[in-house]
Amino acid sequence: MEKATFPRGIHPPENKEGTSDKPLVPLPPPEKVVIPLLQHFGCAAAPLVKKGQDVFLGQKIGEAKTHFSAHVHASVSGRVLSVEDYNHCSGYPVLAVTIANDGKDQMTSETDGALNPFSLSPEEIRQKVREAGIVGLGGAAFPTAVKLSPPKDKHIDTLIINGCECEPLLTADYRQMLEYPEAIIKGAELARVAVGARRTLIGIEDNKGDAASILSEHSDHFPAAIRLLKTKYPQGAEKNLIYALLRREVPRGGLPFDVGVVVQNVGTVKAIWEAVSAGKPLYERAVTVAGNGIREPRNIWARIGTPSQTAVDFCGGLIGDVNTIIVGGPMMGIAQWSLDVPIVKGTSGILAWRTSAPAAEHPCIRCARCIEHCPMGLSPTQLAKFIQFEKWEQAEKWGALDCVECGCCQYICPSKIPLVHWLRLGKNKISRAKRKKSDRP
Repeated sequence: MEKATFPRGIHPPENKEGTSDKPLVPLPPPEKVVIPLLQHFGCAAAPLVKKGQDVFLGQKIGEAKTHFSAHVHASVSGRVLSVEDYNHCSGYPVLAVTIANDGKDQMTSETDGALNPFSLSPEEIRQKVREAGIVGLGGAAFPTAVKLSPPKDKHIDTLIINGCECEPLLTADYRQMLEYPEAIIKGAELARVAVGARRTLIGIEDNKGDAASILSEHSDHFPAAIRLLKTKYPQGAEKNLIYALLRREVPRGGLPFDVGVVVQNVGTVKAIWEAVSAGKPLYERAVTVAGNGIREPRNIWARIGTPSQTAVDFCGGLIGDVNTIIVGGPMMGIAQWSLDVPIVKGTSGILAWRTSAPAAEHPCIRCARCIEHCPMGLSPTQLAKFIQFEKWEQAEKWGALDCVECGCCQYICPSKIPLVHWLRLGKNKISRAKRKKSDRP
């Protein structure tokens, strides 16, 4: 039987063999952590601590003041050294809390986990998720409590758990499925209850058949079904995953809510289970450290705020003349100019390469490969032209805001045109103009 998938897309080399058999191992907490107060979609959390103050592991140090925000917690116990701007993997400084680790991992009090998590109401589940500061761990870092709170006029019938991990090199989600299947299944059930869905579908690419089998063994007592999908990029993008599993198309400018669906990453639902059952805030995450510039590629559990350099050193350090560092995956990650950036909630990977100089850009030859492979059905080369000549209205009309920045167009382009960079610029310009317009009296 042909496995489900979505139209178009690409299949770049997976290159997962370097870490797929490497279990997740704890990275020892560093001497100092730098915890940004903006690690999520939306507004930064407001600082709750000041220089010289002692803090405990798991203590809330940043408070979400708006709906689209998330609490931030200390990932070690110790003393606050500063609350000031610091380098961020996004490329610009962000207000961050620096804590000197006292090595004690001392927590404030007994955890407030529920004795019977499945006895909780949807609102009680959402509240515990909100207090734990959980965000989407697949990379987008959208506040999870918001996702678990669909509008009252949107009936959710299906919860989809994303176990695709379609980006090359990354295997941290795969290892979580192998090593923590019970927590993932139970966290998925709590998420299903929170959104009021009648069923859960767990989508896994067919290059992870063993993970699908293990999760299936733990799902007998829950309304959850495992679905194997064709291995293709970007299978794990929300809208593509929804179409592949349900043949529902999220409307332009719409959200999964609009087609009765909520999507959560496997790592996110594991964190939901830990928050609800044990009262554990999100102060650590799974990270793949890989690439031909890493001496000993690994999958690690890293405390939030750990310097990327510390994680790389734990994996044997860099090999030779590394000239490319990326936080995230190779397709959608962000290139870094320094390893002096902290691991944040959205850091799925730290990748290092020794690469040749980028190929020279050539004029578009109108081959239409970018159109043929765009999973969103856009015309990237035409959008890039509109953006280059600042034709913002036309760019928006042609769907610039629908671009998910997956990189398929740029990967497949024979002329090596930096299409994603142009599209990202256009989206930022259009969105900024729309915000300014809405702020006018």
